[in-house]
Amino acid sequence: MSAPFIEIAGRKIGVDHPPYVICELSGNHNGSLDRCLEMVDAAADTGCDAIKIQTYTADTITLDVDRPEFKIHGGLWDGRTLYELYQEAQTPFEWHAAIFARARQRGVTLFSSPFDETAVDLLHDLGAPAFKIASFEAVDLPLIRYAASKGKPLIISTGMANLEEMRTARDTALAAGAPGVLLLHCVSSYPATFADANVRTIPDMAARFGCPIGLSDHTPGTAAAVAAVAVGACCIEKHFTLARADGGPDAAFSLEPAEFKALVADTKNAWAALGVAHYDVLGAERANLQFRRSLYVAADVKAGQPLTRANIRSVRPGAGLPPGELDKVLGKPATRNLARGEPLDWSMVG
Repeated sequence: MSAPFIEIAGRKIGVDHPPYVICELSGNHNGSLDRCLEMVDAAADTGCDAIKIQTYTADTITLDVDRPEFKIHGGLWDGRTLYELYQEAQTPFEWHAAIFARARQRGVTLFSSPFDETAVDLLHDLGAPAFKIASFEAVDLPLIRYAASKGKPLIISTGMANLEEMRTARDTALAAGAPGVLLLHCVSSYPATFADANVRTIPDMAARFGCPIGLSDHTPGTAAAVAAVAVGACCIEKHFTLARADGGPDAAFSLEPAEFKALVADTKNAWAALGVAHYDVLGAERANLQFRRSLYVAADVKAGQPLTRANIRSVRPGAGLPPGELDKVLGKPATRNLARGEPLDWSMVG
């Protein structure tokens, strides 16, 4: 069984630590290395914990075949062949050194999803501190085994995987040498709807698998990510673009820089707000204790006159007897002359 946290580039990722937010660049570079490097800069400025790319070519991920099963039916990419889509979306291998160098310059962790052994080797040589296994590759046990053999933690998306496939992927990674595994609940729909997000799956996965669980989120906005953190997600992965209007394979379900910055803040604030179960007065509350309600003299009372609802009231502030003592003082005589506005105490009650 995996540990309750994994560690990437010195950062512990688990429920006892602020959520680890991954900015997924995917293919939104639109075929331009300059744009890709600009995206690294923009992503770093959002305060994300890591940036992720994808490492494949059209030839390493599919075949240039026009058969019906190689065509996409419905959704954003309707009518396109897999080869056409991946040829457009690929991040060329020859770009990788420059992308890693820019991330190092910006002081942000960068890693990638490899889709074959050559990609694993390239990323390992570039010093990637972890590997991400995409949902569609969660059943590719030889790929998982090879990536794990490099001795780095694996993050595995679980979209479309059943429980047995999730368990097998995790166990394969750990047995092959991965020092830790983080599973991402994922809905492999692009974009995904809030109705399909089912973030309550996250604590159930944590109980079943005994390893850290996160969310790979394809819904609009930040709501699903915040909800996921509230139920125990320790990692959020979200797609990123400089501007949806610029287009790109994943632009329709990607966040722009200001939106991603809000995602980082919202998820980390949500985690901080969880705190612990707590019933004592907090230090920040102590100054306001004086303004709670208490019993005060509401009208002048002469010595010996009875205390009544007309001359004793529960009001703010809190310098008098607690309001719960009202029934005990009503009908009792005043021990001295009482002036309107005095806080009531037991010395005034006969």
